[in-house]
Amino acid sequence: MRSHLLNDTTAESYRRSVTEGVERVARKLATTRGPFTGVTPADLAPAVDAVDLDRPLGDPSAALDELESVYLRDAVYFHHPRYLGHLNCPVVIPAVLGEAVLSAVNSSLDTWDQSAGGTLIERKLIDWTAGRIGLGPLADGVFTSGGTQSNLQALLLAREEAGTTDLSKLRIFSSECSHFSVQKSARLLGLGRDAVVSVPVDRNKRMQSVVLAAELEACRAEGLIPMAIVATAGTTDFGSIDPLPEIAALAAEYGAWMHVDAAYGCGLLVSRTRRHLLDGIERADSVTVDYHKSFFQPVSSSAVLVRDGATLRHATYHADYLNPRRTLAEQIPNQVDKSLQTTRRFDALKLWMTLRVMGADGIGELFDEVCDLAREGFELLAADPRYDVVVEPQLSTLVYRYVPEAVTSPAEIDRANLHARKALFASGEAVVAATKVGGRQYLKFTLLNPETTPADIAAVLDLIAGHAEQYLGETLVHAAS
Repeated sequence: MRSHLLNDTTAESYRRSVTEGVERVARKLATTRGPFTGVTPADLAPAVDAVDLDRPLGDPSAALDELESVYLRDAVYFHHPRYLGHLNCPVVIPAVLGEAVLSAVNSSLDTWDQSAGGTLIERKLIDWTAGRIGLGPLADGVFTSGGTQSNLQALLLAREEAGTTDLSKLRIFSSECSHFSVQKSARLLGLGRDAVVSVPVDRNKRMQSVVLAAELEACRAEGLIPMAIVATAGTTDFGSIDPLPEIAALAAEYGAWMHVDAAYGCGLLVSRTRRHLLDGIERADSVTVDYHKSFFQPVSSSAVLVRDGATLRHATYHADYLNPRRTLAEQIPNQVDKSLQTTRRFDALKLWMTLRVMGADGIGELFDEVCDLAREGFELLAADPRYDVVVEPQLSTLVYRYVPEAVTSPAEIDRANLHARKALFASGEAVVAATKVGGRQYLKFTLLNPETTPADIAAVLDLIAGHAEQYLGETLVHAAS
């Protein structure tokens, strides 16, 4: 079995195996005609269940043959221009190259003696990102597994900086469109069920700063502590950006930690035409970025940045076998001192390779393309009498609802939209997402593929309308019979 270990004696076997895997994926990408096959759990489960994990195939080629039937054939392919579903991006080749390197070398980014140059590369990228945000000379941060972990760590720091042991008094303010990880983090941090104050949004789905100010004043009057304000720069549903300068001013006035969840909107940091949409983010105490959304990186690649690197001490624990206290005096750069994780992948290498090959402007151009596409998609929807579109996009998300010409009940329209989404997914022709607005069922395009065209959007809208009309027609027939 030693023949399967990656080392100096098996380098040629490694090259052959990985090359074969790459070739198969490349063929799949080149021949995929839709984002999905439409396979159902019931269809696919028997093939997976039939695999006996206690009887190995012994041969990489045979394992790849099997993988075709249990995964590659029916995977959802985000690179396809008609994948318009969730916040999943097609990935850039330099990042995939970085992924191959980091997986093989397998550095662990917790301590210097396990990662060496990897530690310095990650720190360089944190400094670069903090510079793009404008956090100042004391800024620091660390890579994480994703936006949820980044938000959790930021709010942990905010809790500790609030300076009270009475957690029942702490309040977090975020918009009603903020990510669910804010509420999840509050629970994980031991805060009460009412710790998160949901602030209403305006017609453009941005936090209402006037209401936020009133809520903060009420918090102060009740003797409670405004622990943090979470501003969102790119909400999951609408791509809306909260009024960052106004929120920053209120955070300063009430002594609240300002966290900006820019997991989605961080692509604006490298945009040459839209960077101004993030004005005010430089005043944040902490920022979440997800490079695996708008920087076109493979999952996972995220980071949490802080204005004052000293606040990261709240995540620091020392273990004699790993990062003993003496290493601080020796100035050994152990990233575990800043992280909620211990063992951690060298995910920073993907972004490093991307910047070294494409440059920041190259990434920004891709993100600008999808934002431009969203504008064109909005104009298509606004001009189409079959659809109601919610808000003009700030980023690359469109939320809309099929509305039939004939009058029918809102509940029936809800069911028609849900049916259309499911039928479209089952057909494999396109993938769209769904959400609710005002309690009603809506559909969603998340546009992160520069290869998607307005013609693709128009074609998918026709497909959705066709499925919805078929559903409504069948409903009328059943009701009459």
